[in-house]
Amino acid sequence: MSRPGMTLYIEAVGCCAPGLDGWTQAQPVLRGERAHLPTELSSHPPQRLPAIERRRSPLAVRLAFAVAEDALSASTLRPDALATVFASSDGDTHIVHRLCLALAQPQRVVSPTDFHNSVHNSAAGYWSIAAGARLTSTSLSARHASFAAGLLEASALVQAEDRDCLLVAFDVGPPAILLAACGTSQTAAVALILTPRRQPGSLAALHLQTIAQCAETAMADPALERLRRSNPAARALPLLVHLARREPATVLLDGAGGHSLHLELQVP
Repeated sequence: MSRPGMTLYIEAVGCCAPGLDGWTQAQPVLRGERAHLPTELSSHPPQRLPAIERRRSPLAVRLAFAVAEDALSASTLRPDALATVFASSDGDTHIVHRLCLALAQPQRVVSPTDFHNSVHNSAAGYWSIAAGARLTSTSLSARHASFAAGLLEASALVQAEDRDCLLVAFDVGPPAILLAACGTSQTAAVALILTPRRQPGSLAALHLQTIAQCAETAMADPALERLRRSNPAARALPLLVHLARREPATVLLDGAGGHSLHLELQVP
C-alpha cells in the first residue's frame, strides 16, 4: 500500500563523478550530446572553509563541499538559510582504514585529525562552520539506498518545517583492501536544493511517495549504468538525466526498509 506523497521543487543541482565533474559539464553527457568519458576528479578544495579547516578536511568532506558549492552557484538562496541533509553509505573509508591500521600497531598512535574526522556527520560539521548554517541538519546512511533515504528525509523537512533544504549525497571509492566489503567502487556525489514553493529559477516540480518495493530505474547508457551501480549517490543519475533534458519523467529508486521511492518529475 502506498502512502500519501509530497510535492516540492528542485531549485538547483550539483554533481561530481568521473566524467561528470560539475553540473554544467554533466548536462550534455546526460542528454546524450557527448559520450561519457570517465576522467580523474580534481581535488576540489572547499572554497567556503577557513584555511585551517580546509587543510584538515578529508576527501569525503571535500567531495560533499564540491557538489554543495556547485548547486549553490546556480541558486539565489543563501547557504545559512538552508536546512541540510547529508547522506553517505560508508562515510570516509580511507579514514576508517588508517584508523584500523593505527590500532593494529603496538603503540596504537591514532592521528588526531583522522580521529576528529571519523564521525559520520563530519561533512555536516564542516558545512556548519563554512556556511554559518544553524538550521536543522541530519546525517544518515542506508547503504545503496542512501540517496533515496536522504531525498525522503529532505522532502519531509521541506514539508514539515516549510523551509528550503540542501541535500548532499556522497561516497568515496574505498581503499583496495575494503573494496569487497563496501557498496562503493567509484567516487561520486550529488546535491539538490529543494524548496516548498516554486522559485523563479526552479528546474522542476518533484512529487514523491513510498510504494511497495519494485525494480529501480536503470540507465540506458551502459557506461552511465556502471557508474550508477558503483556508488550510492550515483543512484540519482536517472533523475539527473531528466533534469538535464528538461523533460517530465517517472523514476523509481530502491528505498530502505523494503520499499521503493516513486518520483514524478514535472518541468515548467
